[in-house]
Amino acid sequence: MEKTIDVINRLLKEGLIINYAVGGGIGALFYIEPFATFHLDIFIIFPKSSGILISLSPIYNWLDQQGYKTKKEQVIIEGIPVQFIPVYNDLIRESVQNSVQKNYSGSKINVLLPEYLIAIMVQTFRSKDKERIIRMMNESEIDKKFLDKILSKYNLKSIFDSLIGH
Repeated sequence: MEKTIDVINRLLKEGLIINYAVGGGIGALFYIEPFATFHLDIFIIFPKSSGILISLSPIYNWLDQQGYKTKKEQVIIEGIPVQFIPVYNDLIRESVQNSVQKNYSGSKINVLLPEYLIAIMVQTFRSKDKERIIRMMNESEIDKKFLDKILSKYNLKSIFDSLIGH
């Protein structure tokens, strides 16, 4: 995955994205015990554009020029399926802006904080998210006051409380 991270960091250096952070299952793996996950979710903030629509074409074109091919909604980068997800709401934007830099086998990678990962999972609330929320609460160090602040800000506290039993 180190080579994949290096390519993603090159997107940042090339100015194709302003910021990014790893989320989803692989983001959670920085905080809890491993589980099966099949692709790398990269939440991205684009440079300012004049249009309303956001296009991933500049990223896909650049990656294609580097020899990386798409498969459905993912790009296979150094053998790792990567899904680029533009920030699509205020919670995701705030999550990326407050991400932390982690070291992965000598490569620097931006990763969402666990509190934001939980909030995003509460917002999407799929079956696998519910399971991961419980694991995150049990296996990682969570700043519960910070988590409560995020959940309250985005009107997610009652959903979270119904799952956790508060």
